[in-house]
Amino acid sequence: MLGICRGRRKFLAASLTLLCIPAITWLYLFAGSLEDGKPVSLSPLESQPHSPRYTASSQRDRESLELRMREVEEENRALRRQLSLAQGRGHRRGNHSRTYSMEEGTGDSENLRAGIVAGNSSECGQQPVVEKCETIHVAIVCAGYNASRDVVTLVKSVLFHRRNPLHFHLIADSIAEQILATLFQTWMVPAVRVDFYNADELKSEVSWIPNKHYSGIYGLMKLVLTKTLPAKLERVIVLDTDITFATDIAELWAVFHKFKGQQVLGLVENQSDWYLGNLWKNHRPWPALGRGYNTGVILLLLDKLRKMKWEQMWRLTAERELMGMLSTSLADQDIFNAVIKQNPFLVYQLPCFWNVQLSDHTRSEQCYRDVSDLKLQKQLSELDEDDLCYEFRRERFTVHRTHLYFLHYEYEPASDNTDVTLVAQLSMDRLQMLEAICKHWEGPISLALYLSDAEAQQFLRYAQGSEVLMGRHNVAYHIVYKEGQFYPVNLLRNVAMKHVGTPYMFLSDIDFLPMYGLYEYLRKSVIQLDLANTKKAMIVPAFETLRYRLSFPKSKAELLSMLDMGTLFTFRYHVWTKGHAPTNFAKWRTATTPYRVEWEADFEPYVVVRRDCPEYDRRFVGFGWNKVAHIMELDAQEYEFIVLPNAYMIHMPHAPSFDITKFRSNKQYRICLKTLKEEFQQDMSRRYGFAALKYLTAENNS
Repeated sequence: MLGICRGRRKFLAASLTLLCIPAITWLYLFAGSLEDGKPVSLSPLESQPHSPRYTASSQRDRESLELRMREVEEENRALRRQLSLAQGRGHRRGNHSRTYSMEEGTGDSENLRAGIVAGNSSECGQQPVVEKCETIHVAIVCAGYNASRDVVTLVKSVLFHRRNPLHFHLIADSIAEQILATLFQTWMVPAVRVDFYNADELKSEVSWIPNKHYSGIYGLMKLVLTKTLPAKLERVIVLDTDITFATDIAELWAVFHKFKGQQVLGLVENQSDWYLGNLWKNHRPWPALGRGYNTGVILLLLDKLRKMKWEQMWRLTAERELMGMLSTSLADQDIFNAVIKQNPFLVYQLPCFWNVQLSDHTRSEQCYRDVSDLKLQKQLSELDEDDLCYEFRRERFTVHRTHLYFLHYEYEPASDNTDVTLVAQLSMDRLQMLEAICKHWEGPISLALYLSDAEAQQFLRYAQGSEVLMGRHNVAYHIVYKEGQFYPVNLLRNVAMKHVGTPYMFLSDIDFLPMYGLYEYLRKSVIQLDLANTKKAMIVPAFETLRYRLSFPKSKAELLSMLDMGTLFTFRYHVWTKGHAPTNFAKWRTATTPYRVEWEADFEPYVVVRRDCPEYDRRFVGFGWNKVAHIMELDAQEYEFIVLPNAYMIHMPHAPSFDITKFRSNKQYRICLKTLKEEFQQDMSRRYGFAALKYLTAENNS
């Protein structure tokens, strides 16, 4: 059903009468006055004697009109009282509206069923409205990678329709907190506050309850919310992570207004036959009232629950039932229902006819429309909007919504402190490289993916359909959501670097395939070159092929043979020789031990460094100078560049990126890149002093 009002014809007729009586009265009085040739003043100012024409007759007319208006108002009040009684009788459970004196205010409408929220009001008649600046509190238990991803969908659906400020209370384990804290921090949604509560500290509260449900111990934590959430918080909406809203959450919040007496729980009747005990032979569910109640959506009056000693109530009930049931099957839902079976007065039943409907509600109201990140606004205000490179400059301050560990990640670094993580970034058009890289590199990988929301779902389906990717739990996928017109290449690299868990990083690109066995070779080189105690950047020489199908060389000797035959080339030798020339490929051909090379202008090798190396400079976006600037800063910090004699990587061919096409075709793009380079070099001089002057000299001589 879509919010149909049943058994309320009298209520509807009375409502229409209430609306019509004032209008008819005014028309009657207005018409009567016109017949007498006397205009009726609707302004109290005009009713005052202000001219000689004010007479005793007009005074009598005014008094007569006021008397009639008082009579109409009295009739309206009587009718409202009748409507109120009719509305109370119309509710199935006979609940009268009650306003709680609470910090957040009250309201009244209903539009939710377990798991799905309806779009339009299902009540007939006028609804009390939740104040637009009233904060709505939502509690969610969330643990692990998958639940964190589900929470994002839930939050998006709430944000899409919401009108009010929101306060999320997330009971999360360390993984979920790390993921969601970064997500909300980078999302920067106005009028949203998020607090975290350590789920691991709550385990002892419920770990004594045997539970067969797949949610495990986290499926029991809604039982301890009265103890976990702040004492001053009086009410909260509790949601499972797989809920999707299709309406303004304020409509659900307003249902608190309907609670009466000792009602402290708002729940939807369970829609399955589980608690009826007839699903199979010897099916024996926990005790419940009728069909029982679903705990995917709960309205909790926390202050009243605390006064009722909820903790003691549910614990005693669980202990008693576990003597016969041995364990729960549906986690907290079984215990909630067992308590309700003994105390049915605790429940306000949310109607079961709530359904999914589209909504065109706006997302914001004036009370938080102007809320923004003040620091970001200050930074942007310092930029000159007339600057031809303004769009480039503002990218440095753009905050991108970031979802860490989009898929399950599980990896413990090797105990010998030599472990290396491959770091790379990519967009949707490079997705096909993932499986090949996983086949070439068995070690941990940290990837930053630049995707839209729709592309993130496409990636999810792609990954879940790949045996190679699903077989690898040591690949961390971090989604950075699209914002702005440039590809934030260095931001993506920084995101991937920041969440490396090993002592060393191999800073690569997604379109390179490392040689087979490179992971183990790098770990041995870390020890050989004492990277732990020295500032070194180990260079992995880069090559390329123009062939989409390549018989990948399995040794250095085989690679040299392919170089001689013209199947392979040193990377970018024909378009950007300076980028890798200092590697000294001629020496590499015969080298058997690592050798040192000096920094030169525009040098941009792929390196292995310690995890504490400097970040990439975010001012460089799209194409050009993004790696060059990073290598320059490594040199400024006195890193030694050491070429590994038996390491190599090969660039695989692909269509040119959108950004390189812009660089080649747009003169202003090239001018701005040159400007940013000069500003970066000036910053280097200020940070590193006299030694950094060589970068300006090298640039002028190149």
